[in-house]
Amino acid sequence: MWESISAGDLLAGGSTARGAAAGDGTDGGTDGDTDGGTATGGVRPVYDFQTGTPDPELFPLETWRRLVARELRELRRLHRSAALGHYAEPAGHTGLRAAIARSVGVSRSVRAGAGDVLVTQGAQQALDLVGRVLIEPGDRVAVEEPGYPPARLLFRSLGARVSGVPVDGEGLDVAALPTGTRLVYVTPSHQFPLGTPMSLARRTELLAWAERNDAVIIEDDYDSEYRFAGRPLEPLQSLDRYGRVVYVGSFSKTLLPVLRLGFLVAPASLRPALCAAKRLTDWHGDLITQGALARFVDEGLLSRHVRRATREYAARHAKITAVLRDRLAGRFRPVPSAAGLHLCARLVPGTGIDLERALARAREAGVGVESLARYCGEAPAQEGLVIGYGAIPTALIDEGLRRLVTCLDGDG
Repeated sequence: MWESISAGDLLAGGSTARGAAAGDGTDGGTDGDTDGGTATGGVRPVYDFQTGTPDPELFPLETWRRLVARELRELRRLHRSAALGHYAEPAGHTGLRAAIARSVGVSRSVRAGAGDVLVTQGAQQALDLVGRVLIEPGDRVAVEEPGYPPARLLFRSLGARVSGVPVDGEGLDVAALPTGTRLVYVTPSHQFPLGTPMSLARRTELLAWAERNDAVIIEDDYDSEYRFAGRPLEPLQSLDRYGRVVYVGSFSKTLLPVLRLGFLVAPASLRPALCAAKRLTDWHGDLITQGALARFVDEGLLSRHVRRATREYAARHAKITAVLRDRLAGRFRPVPSAAGLHLCARLVPGTGIDLERALARAREAGVGVESLARYCGEAPAQEGLVIGYGAIPTALIDEGLRRLVTCLDGDG
């Protein structure tokens, strides 16, 4: 079990407090977003297959406007309350924390009550808070390879030595975790960017490894709400019997990234320090938006929205999968995936395709598709396509894929 990390420890002195399990602790080692996606600047292509972005046209804007208006009316009713003159709890809106706990308990089998939840400004802030609490300069942090670049960059900014660990058909290769690893960041429900789920055997192995090595696991469940086939495996958090897992979720994919709403569910021993770190970072988030989301969840509107969006994304997923299997067969090998807002296809060796040149031609033709290489932090970079379908309307997919295939044909 983890030692309790006090808020006083976090606030005292010039460095952040770090949690450690009873025992020998961890040593420093050597170096090596979902929110699941990266921001891009400039003019977006007409046929935009970027990852990590939901379709804003699917967002129930009028319903959201009504809920925000209700929260503002409530604020007006309480405007003379002395409570409005004080900062709120850093853990976030009490009603939203309870709503999140109920929602992830039903939809993802996460074991949590309202007191276990801390509301954040997106998943990225959740990662930052965990890093601030647990990482000392020089500590070793393991991330998936390929993986989510913002997580790698964040941990490096906190002074960690970041090592990429290979991912195979069952998920993160636990046997390849470096000795002395302090923190492991994984996306087991829908590996980013490959899309494969971590097997139950590999999940069990990772949890046992974390207990033996006095390490923490960050489980980023960034877009598993959108599932097109099969049943999801239990999250690491619900399988965890040692208090080793911090579960991170985001509403950036189910709602809109601009709302900046995420959360984490942490073991009891880490919660005081995480709340103290949140207070030091921005005290608390926007309670009007958080209150509106609490109503959105409690009234069943989130579940309704996810069901509607899942049907739409399933159709887009099927269109892209068909093209990969038919028109690009022999050149690209799709990675099996039945969830999320993107899919991946590896370049078959020996095809003669200069992928970066082909994708540059595609951009000139108005098609934006990402290379798998941009998600690799270790050399040599892996080659393939990462094709998102949240940002592109269904009506544009066929023409966008036709143009992409033409550009790839010209390089084969």
